[in-house]
Amino acid sequence: MPMKYVFSLVVIALAAVLFPCRHAQALPFQVPETLTYELAWEGIYAGTSTLSISRERDGYKIVSAAKSANYISLFYKVRDQIESITRGNSFASASYDINSHEGWHVKHLGVLFADGHGRQKTAYIDYLARPGSKPKEFRTPPGIMDPLSGFFYVRTMPLVVGRPVHVTIFDDEKVWNVKVRVLKKERVHTWAGTFNTVKIEPLLKSGGIFRRSGAIYIWVTDDARHIPVMLASKVKVGYIKAVLEKAQY
Repeated sequence: MPMKYVFSLVVIALAAVLFPCRHAQALPFQVPETLTYELAWEGIYAGTSTLSISRERDGYKIVSAAKSANYISLFYKVRDQIESITRGNSFASASYDINSHEGWHVKHLGVLFADGHGRQKTAYIDYLARPGSKPKEFRTPPGIMDPLSGFFYVRTMPLVVGRPVHVTIFDDEKVWNVKVRVLKKERVHTWAGTFNTVKIEPLLKSGGIFRRSGAIYIWVTDDARHIPVMLASKVKVGYIKAVLEKAQY
């Protein structure tokens, strides 16, 4: 059972649609908000994932988490969490933290973004590195986003079928230009109800936890909120899907 791909789907799909920073206007969705998804591999229940946003000081705290089902955890336990803290009244990144436990693989990485004042460069930290190791430093554009904060910013924007969007993110120790295709409108059935949606496809180039073997698709509601209600991807072995189970505001 390729459980690591189930987690990768959630992380990629919820985090990969990234847009350049601007000052935040009134949000079209509510804060706080928590979305819960059921994960399936080839139609078999595989676990749950949550995506939430809340206020954090003068910005936002966004958390994506994934947990494998009990029977899968017996041989491949997944407990993963990604956390983004945004700066000020926008979705520009202040920090980004990945804490990943998948089977025997453990990863804990952090990114502290340059603020132009006390921190002039973006620091990439491996918290599990040998003692005495220093963070790597990178120059990044002002107001750049991480994958998770960028997705919430896109929810404030119009999505027009046939009009791709080109965006810039920092991920996997690099600045990436990402093309997002806006494919078509579809009606989607989920555990939380039936929705009119817009289907989008981020064309990812980065590696690390965002590496995938097939196309990934995201269905967001065709209204101002752009709630992600379903995510799907073809992987090396089979097909995986995340479907909205419930939403809490």
